[in-house]
Amino acid sequence: MFSFLILLFSSTPIVSNLLVQSIDEEIPMFEQQQGNIDYIVVLGCSHTTNDRLPVIAELKTCSLERLMEAHRVSLLHPEALLITSGYAFTDEVSNAQKVKEAAISIGIPADKIIIEERPKDTKEEAELLYPLLKNKRFVLVTNAMHMPRAYRYFQKENLSPLLAPTNLLYKGESSEMLSNLPNVSTLEKTTRALYELLGRIAQRLTS
Repeated sequence: MFSFLILLFSSTPIVSNLLVQSIDEEIPMFEQQQGNIDYIVVLGCSHTTNDRLPVIAELKTCSLERLMEAHRVSLLHPEALLITSGYAFTDEVSNAQKVKEAAISIGIPADKIIIEERPKDTKEEAELLYPLLKNKRFVLVTNAMHMPRAYRYFQKENLSPLLAPTNLLYKGESSEMLSNLPNVSTLEKTTRALYELLGRIAQRLTS
């Protein structure tokens, strides 16, 4: 019964929104800056290589949304080079390479994209990109929920990125009665919020 009640409350929008909103609203959306930007860094996420699909369709939602935000930033700052990052893991192609291919497919010139295929996680991304980003002005693109933890890793390397969060899970309160009932998509949001909170605790314990 206790487990059922936890599951029920976790699937309720009012609980999910409280958790997600507090994280999503920590960082404002990126706006055009004064002066030039050197790089736009897109942190790695996930994809599945499938030659039957267009490259955009091979990207998982997290990678696709990060790419779209990076593209938006690049329209505001066309002088910036794009850096895609991410390891291959069990896939035959690295996430960095796949996101580059997707970026080219939406019109970003190949000669304006740099790939970094070695990092397996955010900590390694900050460490391995440090030589390139040192003393440079750059924008960091990742999920809004992931951004505070990502920023701390880059800050630890004495890097100070401008932030461009994407994939905001809190869209505002709904007035529709059915949307306020417990549901699976709400449970997923609660799960992601709790995952991020646990990640922050782990980051602080290991720092």
